[in-house]
Amino acid sequence: MHPTHARTDYLELSVRAAAHAKDFYAAAFGWTFQEYGPDYIGFNDGTRESGGMRVEPAPAPPLPVLYADDLDAVKARVLAAGGTILGKDLEFPGGRRFHFRDPSGNELAVWTKA
Repeated sequence: MHPTHARTDYLELSVRAAAHAKDFYAAAFGWTFQEYGPDYIGFNDGTRESGGMRVEPAPAPPLPVLYADDLDAVKARVLAAGGTILGKDLEFPGGRRFHFRDPSGNELAVWTKA
C-alpha cells in the first residue's frame, strides 16, 4: 500500500461568504487560496492545497476527505464494514470521489487521482 493510502487528505468547510472566509483564514492562519468558481475555493495551509470552502446559505458540518489508491476497493470495504454510500461517484478535474456515512451517521468522502 502507498504511504498516503487512507490518510485524511483534505477538509471541506461550508462558508456563507467567500470573501469573508478568505479574509478570516488569511488573517488567522496565513492561508492562501485558489478560486475554482464563485462557489468553491481551495485553501493552502502553507504546505499544499489541503482543503476547500463551499459557499452555502447555511453552515454544514466539515467534510473530511480521505485519499485512496484504489477507490473501488475502498468503496467495497466501506460497504462491507457497514457504511452507506451516498449517491454516485463525483468526477472532477484530476480525479473522482464518493461520499459515505459511517454507522454513527458521519459523512466522509474518499478520493483518488484520475
